[in-house]
Order: sequence, then C-alpha cells, then structure tokens
Amino acid sequence: MNKSSFQKRLVLIFLAILFTSAFAQSSVEVNANADFVSRYIWRGIDFGKSPAIQPSIGVAYKGFAIGAWGSYTLNETASGSDEIDMCISYTADFEPVSFTAMVTDYYFPNNGVKIGNYNNYDDEDGAGAHTLEAGISASFKNFPLNISGYFNFYNDEGNNSYFQVDVPFTVKNYDMSVFVGATPGSEDTPDYYGAEDFSVINLGVSASKEIKITDSFSIPAFVSYILNPKAEISHVVFGISL
Repeated sequence: MNKSSFQKRLVLIFLAILFTSAFAQSSVEVNANADFVSRYIWRGIDFGKSPAIQPSIGVAYKGFAIGAWGSYTLNETASGSDEIDMCISYTADFEPVSFTAMVTDYYFPNNGVKIGNYNNYDDEDGAGAHTLEAGISASFKNFPLNISGYFNFYNDEGNNSYFQVDVPFTVKNYDMSVFVGATPGSEDTPDYYGAEDFSVINLGVSASKEIKITDSFSIPAFVSYILNPKAEISHVVFGISL
C-alpha cells in the first residue's frame, strides 16, 4: 500500500465516524481512557521491561467498533517497544453466546519505518511498519467461559497464531479470571512468540476491583500473576484505569 492509498484510507475512516456521529448520535458510544501498568505484558511477553501509560479511544455503533490503543514506556531507553494499534470489530449477540470478529493493525512508531509503509515481509525494499491480525472471540452466557483466537495474515512470514481461554468469576468484591494462552509456534518466525512448536506462553490469574476515592468517584485497579512456561519467567503486574 502506497502513501496515497494510506491517506485515502484514513480520510474514509474519519468520514465514516463523522457520518455516524451526525446521523445517529443517540446510538453512538464513545470511549476514552488511559491505563497505567507496572509492566506491559502481552500474551506472556514483556514489552519494554518498564512501567507504561496506555491510552485508548474508540467509537461504537450497533455492534461495529473502531478504535486506537497505544502503549508508551516510561523508560526512554525502551521506547523502541512503544506501540500503536488500530482495531475494527463487529460483535454479534446471540442467546447462548456472543461473537466478536476483529482486525488489528500493529504499528511500532519508533522502529524506523514510516507509518505509510505497508510493505510485506518479503518486499525487496524491506518489511513495512504494520502487522495485520485477524481475531475472533466467543463469550458464553450460560456459564463463565471466553474463548479467543488470533492469526497474523499480513507481514509475518510465519503467520503466527495465538489462542486463549478465560474463565471469569467473582469472589466477594473482586472480579477475577483464570486464563491460559498458547501458540502453535512458527519455524519461519519463532521470535514472534518465542516458540517454534506448540507452547503454552500465557498462564495466570487476574483480580480487579473499584477503589473508592470519594462517594462519586472510584478508580478501577487490577493485579495479575502471569507465568510464561515456555520462557520460564513470571510477572506480577499492577494497573489502574482513568
């Protein structure tokens, strides 16, 4: 994708958002928030080895959603792991289960490749700045179970994939979840998840609750214990949302 095509895509996205806002304001939902995390652990992998600020903004309308999410380390020497993701999704809600399909564009602004460069991994001029991933998740209503799967379909020679199962539950005032995530691995690009063959890379438990500041204001906070059996390393992560 050349620079002109990329700019046209951005214009179309913003026009779609403006059109939706103008003609269906009562149905449009806008979300904007920021998380502070002691570590950015993604699918069992530590990005930046530093605390991070993670802002996000999104617009949703009748099951469709588009949003941007970023992660910025608080350690200047780790800025190469800064990340900006764009995601488009659609959620279909049925009686026993809710399905969400999504496409995510992973972009690392400090990797030395300009944002308009959409070269593929095998381009003679070098790989582009973006990796595209397709995902689908299912949340069951009659019992606590969430299943999700993700597959790199652009700019990853090994087409790495990842699958996760979450079991949410509540203990007193805490919303909790036990999760396990695995990858089939890749011989072509094993560094992506750190695995050449099937491996469990993300195993743990998370607990969250609202911390009351005043009668009308509270802050969501969470703590997660995360183990990556393949890498033989574990993390305890704390985070708050604003």
